[in-house]
Amino acid sequence: MLNGVGFIVILACVFGSFIWAGGKMGVVLHALPHEMLAIGGASIGAFLVSNPMSVVKAAGKGIVRSFKGGRWNNSDYQDVLTLMYALLSTFKKGGAVAIEPHLDAPEESELFKRYPRLLADHHLIEFVCDYLRMMTVSFEDPHQIAEAMENDIEAHLHHELAPQHALQQMAEGLPAIGIVAAVLGVIKTMGSIDQPVEILGGMIGGALVGTFLGVLLSYCFVGPLALKLQQVIDNDVKPFFIIKTAIVAHAQGMPTQVAVEIARRATPSDHAPTFQQLETALEEAKNDLAAQPV
Repeated sequence: MLNGVGFIVILACVFGSFIWAGGKMGVVLHALPHEMLAIGGASIGAFLVSNPMSVVKAAGKGIVRSFKGGRWNNSDYQDVLTLMYALLSTFKKGGAVAIEPHLDAPEESELFKRYPRLLADHHLIEFVCDYLRMMTVSFEDPHQIAEAMENDIEAHLHHELAPQHALQQMAEGLPAIGIVAAVLGVIKTMGSIDQPVEILGGMIGGALVGTFLGVLLSYCFVGPLALKLQQVIDNDVKPFFIIKTAIVAHAQGMPTQVAVEIARRATPSDHAPTFQQLETALEEAKNDLAAQPV
């Protein structure tokens, strides 16, 4: 929604100021189709050449993702903390025997099924299960766990950012492609040098539309979308850091509720539940755990 409003403001202000200053939209509209074909076709072709198909597909999904915004809301962050409390409490109380059934089949686990939105993100669930499973085989050194989790998050983030980097490179190349289109327009104009000044002026103006479009698309459309996608991806990876904080704190021997509280403090401030909200959620989790066999 906000993206659409921003694009409308851009177009209204850019072309509105042009018309207000006495510019003739006829020249722009006449040149727009073939200049857009040259710039759009060249940029898309270059994008296909410079990226594997997996990144091309991910970039298309990434543009949609930049319009939809972040995946997680406030309740999801609270659910991450509550889930970690349930899992770490189960591990601490019953050891590997109690936690392994939940880790082996999270889609069948009552602990995980309470949080369907989290369960739908297989990367997140695999991350939780893999590191808790590693702790069941005596991989409990907090420093080693923290380093391994950070490397895992970095690799995941690198993969997620590949389409964003591709879109950013496309944005950086658009002004140069606009110049290519403008040069073609100048070549066309020079071939009609015997025409009256009025016609030559229109042809030169049309050629400059190529440069204008390249810069406009780069800095007002593709570039901002790439930046927005980076922000969305960065926000969507935040739960991984929350999980890492809780598991490392648990490995350091802290009480489960203290470990979860430390993880709460690692939650983005605009999404973090208050201490009282988390306390209430954890009390409910405690009651649910008490009703289950170890």
